[in-house]
Amino acid sequence: MALISQKMRAHAPELDPLRLGTGWKKEDLSKPQIIIESTFGDSHPGSGHLDQLVEAARQGAAEAGGHGARYFCTDMCDGESQGTDGINFSLASREMIANMIEIHACATPFDGAVLIASCDKGMPGSLMGMLRLNIPSVMVPGGVMNAGPELLTLEQLGMYSAQYERGEIDEAKFCWAKENACPSCGACSFIGTASSMQIMAEALGLALPGSALLPAASPDLLSYARQAGQQAVKLANDGLRPSDIVTMSSFENAILVHAAISGSTNCLLHLPAIAHELGLHMDGDTFDRLHRGAHYLLNLRPAGKWPAEFFYYAGGVPAIMEELRPHLHLDVMTVTGKTLGENLDELKENGFYAHCQKWLEEANQKYGIHLTKEDIIRPYASPIGTDGSISVLKGNLAPLGAVIKHTACPKEMFSAVLRARPFDSEEEAIDAILRHRVQPGDAVFIRYEGPQGSGMPEMFYTSEAISSDQELGRTIALITDGRFSGASTGPVIGHCSPEAQAGGPIALVEEGDLIQLDVKERILAIVGIHGERKTPEEIDQVLLERKARWQPKPRKYESGVLRLFSEHAASPMEGAYLKF
Repeated sequence: MALISQKMRAHAPELDPLRLGTGWKKEDLSKPQIIIESTFGDSHPGSGHLDQLVEAARQGAAEAGGHGARYFCTDMCDGESQGTDGINFSLASREMIANMIEIHACATPFDGAVLIASCDKGMPGSLMGMLRLNIPSVMVPGGVMNAGPELLTLEQLGMYSAQYERGEIDEAKFCWAKENACPSCGACSFIGTASSMQIMAEALGLALPGSALLPAASPDLLSYARQAGQQAVKLANDGLRPSDIVTMSSFENAILVHAAISGSTNCLLHLPAIAHELGLHMDGDTFDRLHRGAHYLLNLRPAGKWPAEFFYYAGGVPAIMEELRPHLHLDVMTVTGKTLGENLDELKENGFYAHCQKWLEEANQKYGIHLTKEDIIRPYASPIGTDGSISVLKGNLAPLGAVIKHTACPKEMFSAVLRARPFDSEEEAIDAILRHRVQPGDAVFIRYEGPQGSGMPEMFYTSEAISSDQELGRTIALITDGRFSGASTGPVIGHCSPEAQAGGPIALVEEGDLIQLDVKERILAIVGIHGERKTPEEIDQVLLERKARWQPKPRKYESGVLRLFSEHAASPMEGAYLKF
């Protein structure tokens, strides 16, 4: 089979001299050509170390008889942008990363690809780009940072910040937390969006078995990157493409793993957008169906107890999949060229789990603790929970759905009727919460923060202000058409669709309306007007009257990437991908 890179050389005589001028050797020109695209840059700890993985992948490609070319599209950091308009660019950046991968790999065609990323939008953007290219490819997840002293991890900083704002801790304690929360490179050490999407890459079969969410400073991660370079060359020679690997069964496997790890609610944005690149349709209902009755097994923060550094020590994705094995599609193909079932059998035979146990013993000694694998990944028969980790709620407030991570929500808030307190921006809402103008029994709304409104930023600071308040964290709900950090905990409901800017019912809620929340029955509905219970028919009539008076807010962004994103983003429940 003639490689596409060699066909390109025959058509473009300028290609060889330009590559020689770039530093390629003459003998490299005729080898299988592998694009190694990463989000390396000085933008944040999750990308600052990826150049080392790039070089390892490049070495692996050379060892397999190929040549690796380095391309870069640095991602932004959601954590650094929290609480500012910078966070509005976050979801849009996912699309731009996918676009740049497409541009880089299609402008000068390559035979295969290694994609390397760690974090919230770099991971899904790379996976979208991989499936859009549909050339033989391997994903390398960039790993997770170590925990700090006292097992401190970054998602706890929101709690420290809210406690400092309320005067519950002094400045010295707050500064200690800030100075020690990120002790190394890698994604943040909890099961947030970055960690969840690293795990999803392997669960989909697009990363090598066992390679997801290793400690970023581990020599094992460099070894996996090197193997990825080797495998990309093999896949290029064999012609095995992502579309030959990923099917709807692959996504169903990934969602069952998502339930088992209590993954980020942002996966409800990313997995549908990734599936869309292959022409596969999935939405919130797909997640809700598969989460019902699914076993939640992973005892890691923010829903569990331990930092994400311990995921690999307990056996990582393969250990999760072994617990779920009877419920998975074991015949799906993976980037190894073998099925999932074959990969799992091989790992049991090649000493993988004994190797992980060795790392766990070293971590126990380092941190002065005594964890077993079962303390981190519970056996399927002894789960933490048995109804997955997320629920998609519907009703006259969210006809297309809204999402709650119920594993991170106090049980007291699983069923409640609350008073509406609507705010048209996060800044107004968090000010009211911190100044105690929000009372137990309130439903705090933050609206006009969806993809069309402001780019769909995270409401992390507001959720932390609520969940860190011992009274409010168990007596109020936060409802938004925006989204939440994977680190968010508490009674928080996001992705409310249709969004306010599109005229969804969330835009029509007024002060004092009664809001029913029922997680078990999957209900999010307006059940009263200005404090008075009404029939569904009466409420429908009131909403019609309000809709007739409603006017959309002026567009927040009149130019640039956020203008493009707001004009073309699909519904959050479809993945908020760009729709043309």
